[in-house]
Amino acid sequence: MPNDNLSSPANTTKSNPKVGFVSLGCPKALVDSEQILTQLRAEGYDTAKSYDGADLVIVNTCGFIDAAVQESLDAIGEALHENGKVIVTGCLGAKKGADGKDLIQSVHPKVLAVTGPHALTEVMSAVHFHLPKPHEPFLDLVPAQGIKLTPKHFAYLKISEGCNHRCSFCIIPSMRGDLVSRPIGEVMLEAENLFKAGVKELLVISQDTSAYGVDVKFRTGFWNGKPIKTHMTQLVEALGELAKTYGAWVRLHYVYPYPHVDQIIPLMNEATVLPYLDVPLQHAHPDVLKRMKRPASGEKNIERIKAWRAVCPDITIRSTFIAGFPGETEDEFNYLLDFLREAEIDRLGCFAYSPVDGATANQIEGQLPEDVREDRRRRVMELQEGISKKRLQAKVGKTMRVLIDSLDRSGGVGRSAADAPEIDGVVYVKPPYEPHRRLKVGEFVEVEITAADAHDLWGNAL
Repeated sequence: MPNDNLSSPANTTKSNPKVGFVSLGCPKALVDSEQILTQLRAEGYDTAKSYDGADLVIVNTCGFIDAAVQESLDAIGEALHENGKVIVTGCLGAKKGADGKDLIQSVHPKVLAVTGPHALTEVMSAVHFHLPKPHEPFLDLVPAQGIKLTPKHFAYLKISEGCNHRCSFCIIPSMRGDLVSRPIGEVMLEAENLFKAGVKELLVISQDTSAYGVDVKFRTGFWNGKPIKTHMTQLVEALGELAKTYGAWVRLHYVYPYPHVDQIIPLMNEATVLPYLDVPLQHAHPDVLKRMKRPASGEKNIERIKAWRAVCPDITIRSTFIAGFPGETEDEFNYLLDFLREAEIDRLGCFAYSPVDGATANQIEGQLPEDVREDRRRRVMELQEGISKKRLQAKVGKTMRVLIDSLDRSGGVGRSAADAPEIDGVVYVKPPYEPHRRLKVGEFVEVEITAADAHDLWGNAL
């Protein structure tokens, strides 16, 4: 069982049933895993460190692209081979095969149960049926912040589930449903409990963070006895103020560039939240965006990025793009390259278009050969490497606040405000020249940047 995907909280009791857990996919799926693990612990179940030590295994799957589907199917097969008793949940659980039957059960008919994503009740029901829960569990085994699969110093905060968009390349709404926003008081309580537990960085996630509250017409909730609207701007303001109290960071992910996002930028300039926006632009040419059924145009995005930087010069913009989308002409692709040259996105990921079963993009005329799609992805990343190198080189000589993630022989490896965990670069930090002072995981240090390449920074702790 992969160590990086297996949770094994301490203080286990030998007499309690043990559940193995494999968590795959994106941060939103990771939060689902954390909720299941929290409920398991609340009911007195323990988690196993290996397949051999587990009474059954839960596999939380991903089903977004073909590679993720295969990884999930392989993980299920491994769990069945090594343990034999497997419950499957997650996005792949909602996916059908070509014959209209459940894909997982067609490939692995011996699984005990299959659910879709965000299905805590259904998963626990399956666990109760196949592994009855212990008698009179000790509820105080569960900390207020729940069970987390991330390191102690950062955590993901999921504010909503599902998505109202119908992008032609995406099947997420068919698996996770339409947007459902969490009550704002509940979100704030979870954030406070995480900060109290020592979390130094809170990463706000959803399918569409900008749309938070749309489904409930931005109704008013309550936090600490005060009214607060279920709306992105008020949520970010409240999270920022709470983070200040604990000396922590708040980072925003999956932010669609709607007009009201402009109201967040001054808060970033005032250091209420990190000057970092993860904006999934996907392309720049209006015709390609129209075929993608994306809710924005490339021309407006350039104007908005320039406006954001005018208000907050230190803002870091991360985005993802798709190269070789069906019907993409060479002119449309060159338009994307020109956009990237002008926008100078700080952090960029690019994927060669990959057909996904059930996506409407599969029916669009002009499907491109795989080698063309891959070549265009390569050209985007080659261009981005030069842009990234230039922007990181400009940080040499500056002093930055860095959150230490791990230690090595040379000192520490951390991240600045411009770096989200696992998807962006890192800062390699030499410890200060002071006797008995060592860097610690989860601490903030001031670092003078001395060198840079196209992805990472190097510096000395002050």
